[in-house]
Amino acid sequence: MGFDEEYQAFMNHHMQARTGERLRRLQEGHNHAEKLFLKQVWWPLFNNFRYLHPEYEVNDFKDGKRYLDFAYIRPAIRICFEIDGYGPHLTNISRWQFSDSLERQNQLVIDGWTVIRFSYDQVKEKPRRCQQIIQQLIGRLLGDELDQTTLTLVEKAVLQLAIRKGEDITPKELARDLKLCDKTVRKILSQLVDKKMLIPASGRVRIRSYRLGNQVKHPTK
Repeated sequence: MGFDEEYQAFMNHHMQARTGERLRRLQEGHNHAEKLFLKQVWWPLFNNFRYLHPEYEVNDFKDGKRYLDFAYIRPAIRICFEIDGYGPHLTNISRWQFSDSLERQNQLVIDGWTVIRFSYDQVKEKPRRCQQIIQQLIGRLLGDELDQTTLTLVEKAVLQLAIRKGEDITPKELARDLKLCDKTVRKILSQLVDKKMLIPASGRVRIRSYRLGNQVKHPTK
């Protein structure tokens, strides 16, 4: 499916799972800027919305609730993405409100969140730069996790691509993305299968695709 179909399914899934204030905030808080972020930045990068939660509820430092534009959540990784518009409400903000917004962000960081903020203009005019920032961040966080294992650099690169994709990966994709020949890729994949980091997903005589094995911290959806 293309973006429009996947986006509608994504929103329907989260709306059906929510009630009360959480549902109202999703209906009213998810607007043009948030959809533009998904269409111009996120979708071209991942082609899916796995691990992403719109208008995600967290406990506020004042014992209340607040909502993040998007939360990207998987084991050992929690990223808050905020899309900031520019308009009259920003120019009219009081000093107290400005200080309060900074305190809220600081509290998220203290609670273990990585906070990334994009302006609406960045999302609209420089989506590729936004994508690069997300790629660099997620790649580093996933790399930190894999650094705890005894793998070669190429094996880690293969697993990072598999984790980032979030679904079965093929030797052809790996050869293309890592600029390696088919024979080398097949050898690396075989080594990772032996280490139980990957398992064959399709094909018997000649395996056509692979998925993450039990030795990798498999993200939950």
